[in-house]
Amino acid sequence: MTVYQDRFFSARRAARSTLLVPVLGALGYAGCVIAYLPLLTLLLPLRVEQIAGDARFGVLATALIAGAVMASVSGIVFGWLSDRALERGGGRRPWIAAGLIATLASYAGIAVARTPEMLVVAVMVFQVALNAALAPLVALLAEESLDRQKGVMSGLLGAAQPFAAAIGPLLIAWTAPGLGLRLAAIGVIATLCLIPLLATSARPTAQPGGRTVAASSRDLGLAWIARLLVQIAGNVLFAYLLFFMEQFVAPSARATVPVEVGGLILAANIVPLPIALVLGRWSDRIGRRKPFLVAAALLDATGLVVMAGAQGWAVAAIGFGLYSIGWSVFLTLQIGFVMQLLPNPRRRGRDLGLINLSNTAPVLIGPALAWGLATPQSFAPLLLTLAALSLAGGIAMLGVKGRK
Repeated sequence: MTVYQDRFFSARRAARSTLLVPVLGALGYAGCVIAYLPLLTLLLPLRVEQIAGDARFGVLATALIAGAVMASVSGIVFGWLSDRALERGGGRRPWIAAGLIATLASYAGIAVARTPEMLVVAVMVFQVALNAALAPLVALLAEESLDRQKGVMSGLLGAAQPFAAAIGPLLIAWTAPGLGLRLAAIGVIATLCLIPLLATSARPTAQPGGRTVAASSRDLGLAWIARLLVQIAGNVLFAYLLFFMEQFVAPSARATVPVEVGGLILAANIVPLPIALVLGRWSDRIGRRKPFLVAAALLDATGLVVMAGAQGWAVAAIGFGLYSIGWSVFLTLQIGFVMQLLPNPRRRGRDLGLINLSNTAPVLIGPALAWGLATPQSFAPLLLTLAALSLAGGIAMLGVKGRK
């Protein structure tokens, strides 16, 4: 083998090596999304409806808010603990594995809950366990991937949503088992997704120039606010979509709504996947992400306006599809954008835990908005408010000066 051949194959091996973490990390992230998305969007609302009946709005809001508080605190704590473990020569993977085991155990509490109070407590425990795995995982992705790959990695992370959304309709269509067996199936799939990443060794990647370019606190604050505003709509819509779509069918036909909503969530999440991958790669090549983020927020708001004016299932579904494309693309591309704004490589876990408040805080705000603005007969005021918030989130990204 010549020197040039040796260099060629060495370069190919290095390229494959640097792609290993984005690919396996995205698969592991999908496992975490699978662990919560089918539960919170379909199984939990159905269980709340069974337990609480006409009080389902209040019980679901209480469960989501209490869970979000626990997720917010635990995301910061476990991110910081994984930072400390890394400083002491350990790693983040043991924390991810422990969080996975705790999440699997927490499903038992949800399965046996028989009262609204028991269910709320079980959801709180579940959120702590899930974030024990998720916070170190996101920090690992930030430190073991190159900046020039973060757009592609963001696109791959975006695949987690449709992958997880595919599980929900299958579980609902699987009519024979009870809630416990359905949760066990979710746990098995999530574990299979995380095992490949956990089996690899740590491979921190040095960025060109020695570290990621630091951003100002103002830039980080604006990016945080933008994500918060866009996420409010997502948390409300996916939690209450089942109730929203029920208004377009006769009471006698409502038994089929969960399956149809599950299929709608699946379709609306598959379509944005190739779009996010292409735009992520495009943003890597041109070094600009803000134009894509603003356009995605505008599409997000447009879909919500269409839903607000819908008088039938078909128009509501189209609006939800437009919304989902914009929402998914915005959040997907902003993951890589925010990772590039982190100022301290030694505190990625803690800082991403703080950034994650923009994902969990909407669960505190969203249900309050839904409770105050929506009724089983009218969601229009709520949807128009969410459209305004999403548009404001896109405009906020224009104020970030440290990155294009």
